[in-house]
Amino acid sequence: MTDDGDPDPHGTHEPPERETFDHDPIDHASVDGGMTVGELADAYGDAGIGAADLHAAVDVATEMFGSEDATVFMGLAGAMVPAGMREIVSELLRDGYVDVLVTTGANLTHDAIEAIGGKHHHGSEEPAEGTTPREHDESLRDEEVDRIYNVYLPQEYFAAFEEHLRAEVFPNVEETVSIRRLTEELGRANAAVNDRENVEEDSGIAAAAYEHDVPIYCPAIQDSVLGLQAWMYGQTSDFRLDATADMTDLNDRAFEADSAGAFLVGGGVPKNFVLQTMLVAPRAYDYAVQLTMDPPQTGGLSGATLDEARSWGKLEKAARNASVYADATITLPIVVAAARERIEG
Repeated sequence: MTDDGDPDPHGTHEPPERETFDHDPIDHASVDGGMTVGELADAYGDAGIGAADLHAAVDVATEMFGSEDATVFMGLAGAMVPAGMREIVSELLRDGYVDVLVTTGANLTHDAIEAIGGKHHHGSEEPAEGTTPREHDESLRDEEVDRIYNVYLPQEYFAAFEEHLRAEVFPNVEETVSIRRLTEELGRANAAVNDRENVEEDSGIAAAAYEHDVPIYCPAIQDSVLGLQAWMYGQTSDFRLDATADMTDLNDRAFEADSAGAFLVGGGVPKNFVLQTMLVAPRAYDYAVQLTMDPPQTGGLSGATLDEARSWGKLEKAARNASVYADATITLPIVVAAARERIEG
């Protein structure tokens, strides 16, 4: 106080004791042209908001991927293969960082298309000058081109995919099979055709999983061209998919894991399928990272926080977890590259 009783304008009084305040000041991220991705992630740790979240995700991913005891379950949703994230995932499988993959039929469809020689192309979500958005997509329809935001896929690649399934995949599976058995055969066929035809593109996710004994589960396979083709093939054959046959295999892996980590890219069914495995296991996830754009406020699982999952017993109370709410095509390469840099030096 000043002599006349007014509050001290310079604020020289002692602050109150703060029970929850930890003096860890925000620094300012510094970047330069020669820094590595890992150094950039470290710089994010000096900052706040989303940068701090991404830094935390790298920390957890590093510990999870680097653990010799942790069984890592990866959930992969969204248009990650069409968007160009395919090789990042296949390298995680090949290099032993992921032990179980849960993904969508759509990602497996687009992965196979690339494996056998098809390609996705840069496109535009914006209509040409003088046309409306509707006219833009009507034109693409006439040209037989499918649009995934700003990615184009010519429809003839779906026809090639159907031929691939009918010639190389479906005839080699038993009459009634698990979805995992189908994805295994898909990976074998993708690798075989990729090698036989000298396809320039990498053989991909399903092939990497097949070659390195990583199981792929696809619990919503019906919601994809792959599932549609399986149903159509079953109309003229005895081929059937057993939708619940994978439950024992997947839950056994969770039950037997010494420790476990969840690496979740996107939400939806893959995220829930990964997390719910711990509801029947003696323990829960020790590590968890999720990269999503969906907000938690709607109550939907895709954006639900990992702390919320802890309330269900899907994460251990002491689990290390981090969530990054941003476009996964931006965050996935950074998190994986920074974690691998730390682990591999």
